[in-house]
Amino acid sequence: MSPRNSFAEARRTRDRIVERSVALASLEGLEGLTIGRLAADLGISKSGLLGHFGSKEALQLAALERASAIFTASVWEPAADARPGLTRLRAVCERWITYLERERAVFPGGCLFTTVAVEFDGREGPVREAIARLFSMWRRRLVVDLRIAVRAGELPRDTDPRQLAFELIGLYMGLNQAIQLFGDRRAPARTRRALDRLLA
Repeated sequence: MSPRNSFAEARRTRDRIVERSVALASLEGLEGLTIGRLAADLGISKSGLLGHFGSKEALQLAALERASAIFTASVWEPAADARPGLTRLRAVCERWITYLERERAVFPGGCLFTTVAVEFDGREGPVREAIARLFSMWRRRLVVDLRIAVRAGELPRDTDPRQLAFELIGLYMGLNQAIQLFGDRRAPARTRRALDRLLA
């Protein structure tokens, strides 16, 4: 096998490990990512799996980055070219609902970020820092469009963009819980009504 082919094969194996890790973490949290479980699921050796990451923490961080890329592709990118401000924000919010409703193949346990935020909020270390960084980046992205909307007169002048971003994130974490814990099929419609009030 040529070096190029062996590199491509190693890359494919690493991608398979990360994809399985994302799915498993949505169900069982990042602590549920055990080397033995993943190796058995994927039909590879434990040493072969560890060779791609070196540690469980590195695997957890890789799963987080992959989940972030999936979220970005599902929620942000389809709306990114919309007019900045309330138009883009509403497009993002609609995509966010769709993501929580339909991404079951990738996230069978629901939004991975909701799961890991609860799992790691009382811990310290690189995984917690990565989760906090990803949440902060998303909050800043929402705040940007909220500020534009206020300046453009699309939202009341006294709107606090940071407060509204806080409320939006809470709304979507609640939506994930309603879907996952209660199987509430009306939750997306309830979320849309809440959005209409928040973004009126």
